[in-house]
Amino acid sequence: MPSDPRSHWTLGYCTNIHAGTEVPQICDTLKNISAEVGRIRQADGRLGVGLWLPRAACTTLRRHGMPPLVKAIAQNKLLAYTINGFPFEDFHKERVKHDVYQPTWWTDERVAYTRDLAKVLAELLPEKTTTGTISTLPIGWPKQIDDHESNDRELRLRDASEEEVHHAGTNFRRLAEDLRMLENRTGKRIIVAIEPEPGCLLERADQLVEWFETQLPDPTHRRYIGVCHDVCHSAVMMEDQRKTLQRYADAGIVLGKIQISSAVVADWQSIDAADHEATLQQLRSFAEDRYLHQTGRLLADGSFELAEDLPELLDQMTHTPVTDQRWVIHFHVPIFMQKFGHLRTTQDQIAETLDAVEQLSASPAKGSSRNKRPLEFTGHLEVETYAWSVLPEDMRSGDLAVDIAHELDWLNELL
Repeated sequence: MPSDPRSHWTLGYCTNIHAGTEVPQICDTLKNISAEVGRIRQADGRLGVGLWLPRAACTTLRRHGMPPLVKAIAQNKLLAYTINGFPFEDFHKERVKHDVYQPTWWTDERVAYTRDLAKVLAELLPEKTTTGTISTLPIGWPKQIDDHESNDRELRLRDASEEEVHHAGTNFRRLAEDLRMLENRTGKRIIVAIEPEPGCLLERADQLVEWFETQLPDPTHRRYIGVCHDVCHSAVMMEDQRKTLQRYADAGIVLGKIQISSAVVADWQSIDAADHEATLQQLRSFAEDRYLHQTGRLLADGSFELAEDLPELLDQMTHTPVTDQRWVIHFHVPIFMQKFGHLRTTQDQIAETLDAVEQLSASPAKGSSRNKRPLEFTGHLEVETYAWSVLPEDMRSGDLAVDIAHELDWLNELL
């Protein structure tokens, strides 16, 4: 009997949950929280962590050396196999919102930061581990601040230009060459995985595939530049998880990692009209001011519309019952939750995603009529419920390590 392919997948949680932009803070978090998660789980081996190393910490590591971080990882029985390279600066400041999409991929700052992350990860990977992954933003947000037209009273926005988007492609091609040389030097293949997100320049699978075809057509590019599939993001865009992954397989785009995440759902058609006002009130507890909560709307006529942020959408709701069929909100809620109050989650899509990846990454059986190429998947899974600090109080246990362990145990059972 062939071995279970899932047994070769690597599971961990993303440390962008934790505040701290400097190396000492990050090491303290690994010692005091990540290690505690491992002790609670009592699992064999080391606990997988998807590191978040913002620019300040990454710069320190490159200039002054890796020993503090290497020591913190080793002493606390952790496994660093992937990095979240999406948030560049402080991801836990009072208001993040659109700032998380800066700097864009047409800037030198984003390229330099990601190149440094790759070098750091190559040093952190265990000796016998040859592949590491870094997730990154999908080029940028379509609207950019026009520095030439802005003043203290008003920020003027402009659309990202074709030239800027093309330059982002040039930067990725240059990065692919850097990663090729890094692999030749170290034996470590680092894959930078573009993460489609609602509202961004690349928000759907079709857009990402088209962009790869125009900007990264060469197989050597695609050895080092791939995709990070965030289950929540795809659900907000109301994509079919399996069809999305099939598109990547057909295009020959490597699946660098899967971010295991779950969105909030208001299924208006199944909620009694008399409960619509109570449901809106419940949704207001998720309308917080730190992160952007894009909301996919399935309208009454069956068309799709994306609202930029949940608080703004709720402000527009002047009457009930709501006539939309369904809302899916970009708010990463605990993956072990399925329903709470009048709301539910997209938890079921996590299993759909993992089943699809297992099937699509399998080589066709001899004599099979299937002639499509298998999906190349690194096996990297990363639970990314970064919103614990802004969740409604009744959705938290009060002990973050316990909550993280609960998520990992739930996913391990699913696997």
